[in-house]
Amino acid sequence: MVVTVPLSVSRPLPVRRVRRRRLSCSCSSPFHPEVERAVESLYGKYREIDSRVAINSARVLTAFKNARIAPHHFGGCTGYGHDDGGGREALDSVFADIFGSESAIVRSQFFSGTHAIACALFAILRPGDELLAVAGAPYDTLEEVIGIRGPSDSNINIGSLKDFGVCYREVPLAADGGLDWDALGCSVRPETRCAFIQRSCGYSWRKSLGVSDIHRAISLIKAQNKDCIVMVDNCYGEFVETSEPPMVRADLIAGSLIKNPGGTIAPCGGYIAGRKELVEAAAARLSAPGLGVDFGSVPGHVMRSLFQGLFLSPQMVGEAIKGGLLIAEVMKFRGYLVQPCPLGPRHDTVQAVQLRSREKLIKFCEAVQRCCPIGSFVKPTPGSTPGYASEVIFADGTFVDGSTSELSCDGPLREPYAVFCQGGTHWTQWALVLGEIFTVI
Repeated sequence: MVVTVPLSVSRPLPVRRVRRRRLSCSCSSPFHPEVERAVESLYGKYREIDSRVAINSARVLTAFKNARIAPHHFGGCTGYGHDDGGGREALDSVFADIFGSESAIVRSQFFSGTHAIACALFAILRPGDELLAVAGAPYDTLEEVIGIRGPSDSNINIGSLKDFGVCYREVPLAADGGLDWDALGCSVRPETRCAFIQRSCGYSWRKSLGVSDIHRAISLIKAQNKDCIVMVDNCYGEFVETSEPPMVRADLIAGSLIKNPGGTIAPCGGYIAGRKELVEAAAARLSAPGLGVDFGSVPGHVMRSLFQGLFLSPQMVGEAIKGGLLIAEVMKFRGYLVQPCPLGPRHDTVQAVQLRSREKLIKFCEAVQRCCPIGSFVKPTPGSTPGYASEVIFADGTFVDGSTSELSCDGPLREPYAVFCQGGTHWTQWALVLGEIFTVI
């Protein structure tokens, strides 16, 4: 017997209406309104900077490929540093290729740009020679190296160039803050062994020098004495333009790896690049005659950082330039004198602002320190610093101690109480800092 079960008509389940919650997204800018306005006006300039970054990045990549850089170059070494897997030689080769020089020495044993410059100067100058500074007075830390100024605490002989019988002379800057071309054209004497050009402004209120200015200066110097060695302090100038001083006949350049060419990653070091025989002489000054470039241990993690920092440096320099441009635009709008001006050419990563008072300089640096990732709770105070004649205040809450390729600023406590800003891994860091600065000045 078959039992038939009637089919029940199923009713559709009621549709439950789910109210969709609108996701809230705050699109308000984190920047101060004045900063936001400035940012909007600068995007065109930022694109121009990115174009230069691309050109410099391509040059760096080509140099890495030419040298066939591979992981074994990052091995490092200990002790005398004999067996380093070819890392030192490869790094020197890459650096020379990038900067258009015959040779280069890139070492962690240079502990500052001043140290690298001093090694180069002592390598090429002898008693009776003259050192001619063609861009006015040198940076403060070189004054004791040259012998312009003795140690602040005594008058002892410290082994300066002057102590070794090297004479010094300088060509003052022109009224507009640039090179005095007329004076430079007749400044070289028979005893002038080295003409020294400081590319960046240092702590002076002057224009930084472009590669075209350096080229013109070299031509004038060589016309008077073709054997005069032209050395350039290249600190803060690397990768700002698409060419470097050795490409326009500079005989020697020197700088620091915790500035531009370290890409915010290099933990220490400096470099010297230029004519092969001059670089070898400087290497012997760093180490000892007979040892030259073939000695010196470097831990593997440091060697890798030097390569990686160099590779990234065009990008980091580009961001630092953008940050400086933003500082100039905002501070000029507020009535402060700035150097360089927002729309002016840029030849280094330094942006100077005249604050005109000791109190404002200190407050500016305190505000920057509060916006740093490291030591934001630290209050910077002015004080005496080795190598500087005046009190100096520093705001540098950086991952690498003293790194000015990272966001930082500093300035001497003297007229016109200018602050010198540099670094930053992205321009937005300075955009945030400026908002904090506006709360105190």
